[in-house]
Amino acid sequence: MRQRIRPSHIRRSAAFVAAAAVVSALPAVAAPTAFAEEGEPSVVISNLPSASPKPGEVYDESVVLTNNGTAAADGVTFRIRLTRGLDFPESVQGCTYSTVGDQVRQALCELDTVIEPGASIETPVRFKALPHALMEAVEYGTGPTGETPVEGFSDSYRRLALTADSTADLAAVGEWTEALAGNKQSVTVRLRNDGPGWIQNNESDDQPALMVQIPPGASAVEVPKDCAPFAIDGPSGPGGTPGKPTYVCSPADHTIEVGESLAYTFMLKIDAGVRGTIKGEVKATSVYDIHPVFDKNTANDKDWLRIDIPTDYEDGPTTSGGSSTGGGSTDGGSTTGGDGNDPVGQSTGGTGGTGGTGTAGSPSAGGSGTGTVNGNLASTGSDGTPLLAGAAAAAAALGGVLVVAVRRRRSITESS
Repeated sequence: MRQRIRPSHIRRSAAFVAAAAVVSALPAVAAPTAFAEEGEPSVVISNLPSASPKPGEVYDESVVLTNNGTAAADGVTFRIRLTRGLDFPESVQGCTYSTVGDQVRQALCELDTVIEPGASIETPVRFKALPHALMEAVEYGTGPTGETPVEGFSDSYRRLALTADSTADLAAVGEWTEALAGNKQSVTVRLRNDGPGWIQNNESDDQPALMVQIPPGASAVEVPKDCAPFAIDGPSGPGGTPGKPTYVCSPADHTIEVGESLAYTFMLKIDAGVRGTIKGEVKATSVYDIHPVFDKNTANDKDWLRIDIPTDYEDGPTTSGGSSTGGGSTDGGSTTGGDGNDPVGQSTGGTGGTGGTGTAGSPSAGGSGTGTVNGNLASTGSDGTPLLAGAAAAAAALGGVLVVAVRRRRSITESS
């Protein structure tokens, strides 16, 4: 038999409720409480206090559910959701646990109680921060009459965004390759998250991005869709626009997992008459070129996109598969590994040429002159799609580039 709760009294529910969180693209603004019709309960919930838990710490707070309606709420379904950097510290009797959407942990708890009109109950909310916790959110509450809540937020179902007491280290990875004046050359640059925290930022301007300067003496003729022209203080046009000097590249869902490397491949046209080495800076930053507050290590924020152009060469036979410059690898990474900032000599994924240096009469199986313009390939295979409003970046293939093999008269001296 359920116990009746008298108005103005607050009691702790019998079921010990664990916490939960979710990332949602819907605005975290509570809608006004609907007018309770005669004979209908109207449950509202208090706000959880904000916090910045360290990885490994347990958050343990309580919320109060109050019935502002004119009828009793006979039984309450309490839902909690957690983003992937949070988890439930233990299982609680009366709660059913599952994983929904994009790695979101959920608890659905049945509170075997009755809330009379004007009365309140208190129930705990508990969760722990995992080692990769950083930008997190907790979604908690019930429906207006105590039923299972629908998607979206109201006075009975709320969302708390929090930032764990941790960091994430963004790293820029460039490329060093060769090309011929007047020809086209594909180049791939990367944005990598070295952790320890994962990044999903829909709350501030610290959305992770890679700033790419096209080397003077070259022009971008094909651009990834996730790379927009950059003006003085932000994006200034649609992604994929060619012919601009600087681009800002960012994942569509603003998400980068720990250890993930996002690759952005450009097709450049080298100006006729250019010789020596041309270079442009690549920089790990935010969409608005403001250094993210969560990134405390600036040593690996910058790298270079370098292209060596022969100063003295003689035209050789034309092949359809080889490249005089090489610079690719069969796994899509750059064999140069940027400018020393990539600890393993190459990024962990992405696009790029399929390797090989073409020679006269013996074309290779690919070359750095081919490549793929896709804008956003995660080396980990994660689709990075948010739970409720995800968007996946599409990849567009680029191929069939005719590369001229050359016979070098003398070696090229590497220059920085």
